[in-house]
Amino acid sequence: MGKCTENPMTVEEYNIAVKQHADGVFRFVLKNIRDEEKARDIVQDSFEKLWIHRSNVSGDKLKAYLYSTAYHRLIDLVRKDRRLSLMDEVRSEDVHFEQYSDLHEILSKAILLLPNDQRSVLLLRDYEGYSYKEIAEITTLNESQVKVYIYRARVFLKNYIGKMDVLV
Repeated sequence: MGKCTENPMTVEEYNIAVKQHADGVFRFVLKNIRDEEKARDIVQDSFEKLWIHRSNVSGDKLKAYLYSTAYHRLIDLVRKDRRLSLMDEVRSEDVHFEQYSDLHEILSKAILLLPNDQRSVLLLRDYEGYSYKEIAEITTLNESQVKVYIYRARVFLKNYIGKMDVLV
């Protein structure tokens, strides 16, 4: 981010940023970790970091900065978390999907089975509406990697849902 030390963010501008972006960042993090408390902590950490670095974040990069910060904090948390993740629990449980009739619920469970990188880029693209270029900036992947991860995630989801007896 370029230095903007001439006009650092005001408290009012910061509050506007919170109102505009806190819910979106929270949804993104929550879809990745499925833990509301940890998701709130990550969002809070992201906004705290924004405030600390407010003189270095330009207004046009604000949203990308917040999502990038949340994404990196999320990755750090996943790496440091020694307990079983919800993803491992879903894989190890004997889940009977034929009991579910809600496609949204099935899709949500399928998304949890994706590798972290694929899940993150898919959610940024399909749920948050970011462009490939923006996702590349947020995740520090290149655009080609982003496209490949999104493609692989969509193929997995299509095959996974296509195999579900309940949808036939």
